[in-house]
Amino acid sequence: MKYQKELKDNILFIRLEGDLIAGPDTQKMIADADAEGDGKVTLCAIDLSNARFMDSSGMGVLVSLLTKFRNRGGELVLIKPSEHIRKLLIVTKLNAIFTIAENDSFAAQFLKESIY
Repeated sequence: MKYQKELKDNILFIRLEGDLIAGPDTQKMIADADAEGDGKVTLCAIDLSNARFMDSSGMGVLVSLLTKFRNRGGELVLIKPSEHIRKLLIVTKLNAIFTIAENDSFAAQFLKESIY
């Protein structure tokens, strides 16, 4: 898995590519997200449009990140998950705890409104 991160308007955008599975890349991504802005960034959007596959450990990564941002008083949104990942979110009922946005603009709007 590869990822890129970008801080835009106090929102951390993480763009994933490849397979979201356990490994050093996922642990580094969690650490990077945790350290962003010295832990003061509270809003995050994870772009899953180029993620091909996710297993149970990948779901754990998403839940872990969601928990980290909510514990800071913030929120996390998933952007355009692939069809495979959407189905997994539905089957595991995680779609009930994650907000899913179709693009960056909707994600940013939702996140900004969530802090008020």
